Amino acid sequence: MMQALYLTLVGIRVPSTRLYKDYPKPNVENTDPYREFQALSTKFRQNIPNSKKKVAIIGGGLSGLACAKYLAEAGHEPTVYEARGVLGGKVSAWQDEDGDWIETGLHIFFGAYPNMMNLFDELGIHDRLQWKVHKMIFAMQQLPGEFTTFDFIPGIPAPFNFGLAILLNQKMLTFSEKLQTAPPLLPMLIEGQSFIDAQDELSVTEFMRKYGMPERINEEVFIAMAKALDFIDPDKLSMTVVLTAMNRFLNEDNGLQMAFLDGNQPDRLCEPMKKSIEKNGGTVMVSSPVKEIVTNPDGSVAHLLMRSGDTVVADEYVSAMPVDIMRRFVPKSWSAMPFFRQLDELEGIPVINLHMWFDRKLAAVDHLCFSRSPLLSVYADMSVTCKEYHDEERSMLELVFAPCSPLAGGEVNWIAKTDEEIIDATMGELARLFPTEIAADEKWPSTKDQSPLGQARLRKYVVVKVPRSVYAAIPGRNKEVDPRQFEGEGKGQPKEEVVSA
Repeated sequence: MMQALYLTLVGIRVPSTRLYKDYPKPNVENTDPYREFQALSTKFRQNIPNSKKKVAIIGGGLSGLACAKYLAEAGHEPTVYEARGVLGGKVSAWQDEDGDWIETGLHIFFGAYPNMMNLFDELGIHDRLQWKVHKMIFAMQQLPGEFTTFDFIPGIPAPFNFGLAILLNQKMLTFSEKLQTAPPLLPMLIEGQSFIDAQDELSVTEFMRKYGMPERINEEVFIAMAKALDFIDPDKLSMTVVLTAMNRFLNEDNGLQMAFLDGNQPDRLCEPMKKSIEKNGGTVMVSSPVKEIVTNPDGSVAHLLMRSGDTVVADEYVSAMPVDIMRRFVPKSWSAMPFFRQLDELEGIPVINLHMWFDRKLAAVDHLCFSRSPLLSVYADMSVTCKEYHDEERSMLELVFAPCSPLAGGEVNWIAKTDEEIIDATMGELARLFPTEIAADEKWPSTKDQSPLGQARLRKYVVVKVPRSVYAAIPGRNKEVDPRQFEGEGKGQPKEEVVSA
């Protein structure tokens, strides 16, 4: 997500006027990545096999649902087995006792998501994306209540729009710092993925220092990028992750333009995917947890044993589970195989998503905001950005709290703290972002020094903890594993019946 961060900075204070509007859909179809994915999905529908296969897909997140959609369109019989009672995985959401939607995470869609853009088109729901003006908004760390925007000038192609914006900005980097920052990134644009992959052994901060980038670029740019991309600090994140994202986003004219879904993800996105699957002969089952992947003596899959006691037999099996969950399901006969041993190297990063309802409207912008806070990554006033959550009188902020554990670089293991402790710390950060609006509230000690001008009080909150989210993309994670290091620990591979999505 943070590739943007680096982008076009034009030091303009965010206007306080509440003029909210959505923008026309950008021309996301006119890119090579979009055309490539569109051709691939079309091929699925055209090359219908003579015999259909039954496919069992474990996991009903976007990965599992997309897998089932395309398999059904290709003439097969997929069945999705989702353990929970709600679809969506990391984009799942549910309603609380007040009827408010609680989301697992704050999600936006970039123009440089060709597979998702194609999927929205195929489902006929592209009108459910609320596109925002092509800019990025960042809080100024040393100036409480102040923001700066990175504006993309219409009509200027990538990556020149990025370069021009950097030159025009006067708030985050000096001219000499810009000159120091640009040369190390040129090989990314010229050499492409070969240069990007070669940087995997370096953390973001190691790359920065190796190539002589100014130290201030870390505080001004890379910390926010790392937290948005992997909920982790830059000294722990592989530079390959940052460069891959930047290369994709900066090579597409509208790559960094953002859209919000116009409502909750289960109804507005997952349900259309489910209907598409069922229309083409597939099945989607919720509250259907798998207990065990049962194997034959030769290592191939015999069947899935469900917690209900039922067995599921299919021609092919697909894991669309997060890596930490899949690791628990690896059969004993596979555990020493080189392919599955690689799972041991992956560890999920915790993240916390917050919903905070206030008793009045805060000065908000109709966009995603990068807080550049030690505790917070990004946030949005969903009462403004999302039609279903619209409220003229009161704000509802959705915020990403990261990093929230020592594994991710945090000083405090926030994932183990109480909801009240997390909210109090967040209120302190919001007091910095909204110094004249957040009221001093004895319930939240972090707000005790607030200005008497502040009137907004927290009336409700929900804390959603995800102990294992995206895996920690630390330096060296993408290197190929030499199977010889596992010699003597296991032989062979299972037959190609289980594919990890």
